[in-house]
Amino acid sequence: MVNAVNPPDVWSPFGAFSMAVIQGDGQIVHLKGQVSLDRHGQVIGQNDMRAQVRKVLENVRDMLAPMGGQMADVISMVHYATDIEAFMTTGDIRQEFFAMPYPVTTTVQVERLYRAELMIEIAAIAEIPRSRFRHPERRD
Repeated sequence: MVNAVNPPDVWSPFGAFSMAVIQGDGQIVHLKGQVSLDRHGQVIGQNDMRAQVRKVLENVRDMLAPMGGQMADVISMVHYATDIEAFMTTGDIRQEFFAMPYPVTTTVQVERLYRAELMIEIAAIAEIPRSRFRHPERRD
C-alpha cells in the first residue's frame, strides 16, 4: 500500500502528484522532485543556482521532518539541473545538509524545468527508521 503525503509547511501540489509517497509500512519515503519554491509557490533565488539548491534542500528537509525524517535518512537523489556547470559549484551547500555516508546521486542536465526561472529539481528517497517514523497529518 502506498500513502500520499502533502505536509502543510511546503508548497501545495498543483497537479496530479503528491509531495511524498510512503511505501509499505512507512519506512521508505519517496519525495516528489523539489524545486526552489517557498510555501506560497514563489520562486526563491531566481537566476541563482546556489540559492535555489539551498532552498531545494531545505524543502527536502522540511518534507521529511513531519514524518520524523532527517537528511541523514536520504539514501538516493536525482538532480535535474538546467546548468550542470553552475550546479557543480554547489558541493559546499550540499555538505551543509549531508554528512558521510552521502546519499547516492544522479545528476543530469535538462533543457528546462516546468517554470523557466527554476534551475534545479531534486527527487529523493529516504529510509526513516521505524523508531522515529510517524505518519504526518493528511492535507488533501
